[in-house]
Amino acid sequence: MALIEVIDLKKRYGDLEVLKGIDFHVEKGERIVIMGPSGSGKTTLLKCIVRLVEPTSGKIFFDGIEVTDPDVDIVEIRRRIGFVFQSFNLFPHLKVIDNIALPLRVVKGMRREEAYSRALAILKGIGLEDKAYNYPLQLSGGQQQRVAIARALAMDPDVMLLDEPTSALDPELVGEVLELLEDIARKGMTMVIVTHEVDFAEDIADRVIIIDEGVIVEEGTPEEVFYHPRKERTRRFLRRILRKRLHAKAP
Repeated sequence: MALIEVIDLKKRYGDLEVLKGIDFHVEKGERIVIMGPSGSGKTTLLKCIVRLVEPTSGKIFFDGIEVTDPDVDIVEIRRRIGFVFQSFNLFPHLKVIDNIALPLRVVKGMRREEAYSRALAILKGIGLEDKAYNYPLQLSGGQQQRVAIARALAMDPDVMLLDEPTSALDPELVGEVLELLEDIARKGMTMVIVTHEVDFAEDIADRVIIIDEGVIVEEGTPEEVFYHPRKERTRRFLRRILRKRLHAKAP
């Protein structure tokens, strides 16, 4: 049984149909990278999985539980799914360690001492122990995103959903976040990542999914999708992002 299964998922905002019947699944331990042009529905798909956005129709299952059932305990589902946003979503008025410890206390019900001990251990594991008592705005963008990832990891999730975790970063800060994600992937975490980082996808993805205009147009291994795409839409998209990558690397 797949850990996540999405069946004929559709999402409409008025006359705009953002998702037009998405079917895909994620097995436990898999790393899935989702790519596609801006506005293609990638973020909407991730948010539907945890019902931060309500689907118009279709079904979503997580570990055999129907997430789209109106009577489901969605809070319990979200306890088991780590979500990392592109804009960090840290509380600016709380210190770094508080940003990690607070969800552990509120959602997991941990005692204060246990929550802060775990938060400090997580920060030490990602090399930011010395920033524990700083405020988020005193950190670089890369450090803030690493804290956001650490906050999700601290909850001990079954799967992590990451929505373009490097898109808000300056190019020189992207590497430190991707390095952390590669380390998490090597440890066996199930991950669904929306990103345009081709090198990263080649290194860690079991499957790459290309979404365009609300439908999946290509799916396969990184080698199949990047080097032997079947659809012209995929080839056009890859040409665009590869040009951007070459331009970013130019001196």
